[in-house]
Amino acid sequence: MTRTRLEAFSDGVIAILITIMVLELKVPHGADWQALRPLIPVFLAYVLSFIFLGIYWNNHHHMLHATERINGAILWANLHLLFWLSLVPFGTGWIGENHVAPLPTALYGVVLLMAAIAYTILQTTIVAHQGPNSKLREAVGGDLKGKISIVLYVAAIPLAYVKPWIAIGLYVFVALLWLVPDRRIESRIDR
Repeated sequence: MTRTRLEAFSDGVIAILITIMVLELKVPHGADWQALRPLIPVFLAYVLSFIFLGIYWNNHHHMLHATERINGAILWANLHLLFWLSLVPFGTGWIGENHVAPLPTALYGVVLLMAAIAYTILQTTIVAHQGPNSKLREAVGGDLKGKISIVLYVAAIPLAYVKPWIAIGLYVFVALLWLVPDRRIESRIDR
């Protein structure tokens, strides 16, 4: 499989996930502003998850453009990432419908944590296959943002049982950390 085919498949999966999430936004039963009020938690969960999927899509795109060769291990690592991303719509719906209750908030964090770990595994697998002098290895270095994200998710999951809004705040912080595409990879691709 070529890099472009792997990227196209992944792009399609992420597009479907975003579509599934938006379909969970139900049309209100009323024509005034009060009819929208019950949808606010669901909509905010959708916005956060949309941002996360957009971040993964963007960084996945840049990572694959820094990748020269694909092998079976990379294919499986990519499927592992897509598996965890495919659970984002479920977590989004549950947290939105239950107004940031502890268990749905914690489970949402588990999905985000596992997606972050899967992304790290994919990145490590690509670097191992490309070699120590690869563009991607040079670009990611020690991957401090990736490590910080994982630590924050690990902290947020138990905090969801103490104060769910603290966990949500940590999830938002991680999203803000990654909102701008990783310029380290972008700059290496253009060389």
